[in-house]
Amino acid sequence: MKNGSVMIIGIAGGTGSGKTTLAEHIRDAFGDRVAIIAHDNYYRRQDEKTYEQRCTTNYDHPDAFETELLREHLSALSDGRAVEVPLYDYTVHNRSDRTVRVEPKSVIVLEGILLFHDKELRDMMDLKIFVDTDADERILRRIIRDTKERGRTLESVIRQYLTTVKPMHDAFVEPYKRYADFIVPGGGSNPVVLDMIMTRINRQLGI
Repeated sequence: MKNGSVMIIGIAGGTGSGKTTLAEHIRDAFGDRVAIIAHDNYYRRQDEKTYEQRCTTNYDHPDAFETELLREHLSALSDGRAVEVPLYDYTVHNRSDRTVRVEPKSVIVLEGILLFHDKELRDMMDLKIFVDTDADERILRRIIRDTKERGRTLESVIRQYLTTVKPMHDAFVEPYKRYADFIVPGGGSNPVVLDMIMTRINRQLGI
């Protein structure tokens, strides 16, 4: 049973939509009351595969994630227990051997493309937010991010987008925005919706 003093917020949306930006706005507003956890860190280990094989994995399908571990960690945090969150290394397409310790906080913010697909995970959230951004803008952001920060080539980013990212978005991301309590149009910095979200969090926390 989740501790009523802990608020779990899920932020979903397509790749490059502005989920991380919105999560950072919430952290900036509430400071050390907030812990941010990325669903991407729960990609399954693929130690049995070669690098070339890992390059062909469909990372935009729900089966690529160890979501059951994320649910366990959320339950622990809600009960006041710290957890060791795995870290994912995008440069080698595999989970790192390192972890990061996350302490219990009043607000836990989850962000990831497929957060709303898993019903058990959705049911653990007090507030569900979908960041809705134009597809052209999202792919441009992804190209910049993946080539600059994740060691990818332009060709590999485009190929992945066309073969898995877009089809999986249409199948597992876009249809699930109907579960959102808030839809944030135009990225993660919409001031009107941000104000509404902050007000909701304040009310839940009794601030």
